[in-house]
Amino acid sequence: MIGVLVNSWALFLGMFLLMLGNGMQGTLLGIRGGIEGFGTVEMSYVMSGYFVGFLGGSRLAPLMIRRVGHIRVFSALASLVSAVLILYPTITEPWAWGILRIIFGFCFSGIYVTSESWLNNAATNETRGQSLSIYTMVQMGGIILAQYVILLGDPSGFVVFILPSVLVSLAVAPILLSVTPTPAFGGTKPMSILALYRFSPLAAVGAFMMGGIFAAQFGMSAVYGTEAGFTTAEVVTFASMFYVGAIVFQYPVGWLSDRMDRRVLLMALSLAAGLAAVGAYLLSGVFPLLLAMTFLVGGFANPIYPLVIAYLNDYLDVEDMAAGSGAVLFLNGLGAIAGPIGAGYLMQQFGTEMFWAFLSALLLLLAGYGLWRMQRRPTPTSTEENVSYVPITPMGSSVALEAAQEQYVENVETAEETA
Repeated sequence: MIGVLVNSWALFLGMFLLMLGNGMQGTLLGIRGGIEGFGTVEMSYVMSGYFVGFLGGSRLAPLMIRRVGHIRVFSALASLVSAVLILYPTITEPWAWGILRIIFGFCFSGIYVTSESWLNNAATNETRGQSLSIYTMVQMGGIILAQYVILLGDPSGFVVFILPSVLVSLAVAPILLSVTPTPAFGGTKPMSILALYRFSPLAAVGAFMMGGIFAAQFGMSAVYGTEAGFTTAEVVTFASMFYVGAIVFQYPVGWLSDRMDRRVLLMALSLAAGLAAVGAYLLSGVFPLLLAMTFLVGGFANPIYPLVIAYLNDYLDVEDMAAGSGAVLFLNGLGAIAGPIGAGYLMQQFGTEMFWAFLSALLLLLAGYGLWRMQRRPTPTSTEENVSYVPITPMGSSVALEAAQEQYVENVETAEETA
């Protein structure tokens, strides 16, 4: 672990600063949108724009890198992100914010692709798992701290929008001064959504549902807090609890994942998170209890995404894993686009607390679908052939997924050699 930090500290520092900028802008827009009088549905489209851009960027960024190289793409996209952050308070119109969010999501997708390429290139078979674990912690830690950086300025002014722009600009320096150009992307035979569903219906449905669940948390939590009348300090504390829970629960879930039927664990986590969301709905008037329920929702729900990938890999041949990860990423992106819009419409039509109703409905539906699938596919008699769980967040790009797949392959080969 120490060796990984020594070799890649600049990459991790740069990514931490990038996540501070990314984590700030989502919550900040939710608060500022309320100040500007934007409607809930308008804000849901704004928040969804990030994931539209992110999905597009995940497809186009590799092509851009092949054309002009990693360093040029990273520098150009980071510059655009810095500019977009400053433009938000300058053009306070929902349509403009929607366009800027699409650009922001596209740029961050490309930034993730390039930075994760450098990280994966620096890792060896022995250190890849540790690199991914640290990378996940850096992402989550950056988002958590970002919420509190917002308190350094007034959301109705300009300074607090300049801060993430500065952080993104500073992030470029340690990364570009420490990396070397990485090899060109190799081609991966794509897997269709139908083929993914045939391999594992639960993984396909789980990827789509988790996209919607994560995007609703990431995009609409600040909108919910603002609409509910929270102070700025309460909004940022509330939003951070999703990610604090995710960090705390990630590794216990991973440990369990390698030792039991993953479907049972997935169903239990979905059910527990769904019930915690119901608890948040019922206890929303008591802020400390709401924070506790939010912590549990984030803790139970967010580890489901890597669990879905690990479960899918249990049914894929090694040579199909990379193609499967691409299909998972696409389905997750589609769900992420729909998530904030679905939550926004419910909140505007039936009240702010529909935020929790939306999350609980998706989570309980996923638990129910998992139970139904267990009746359709026989329960495995042993967990010895489970492909080891690798921590990864829905914020990662195709490169992070490919790195995780390489770690899965290494785990499989190591297990076969041991046997």
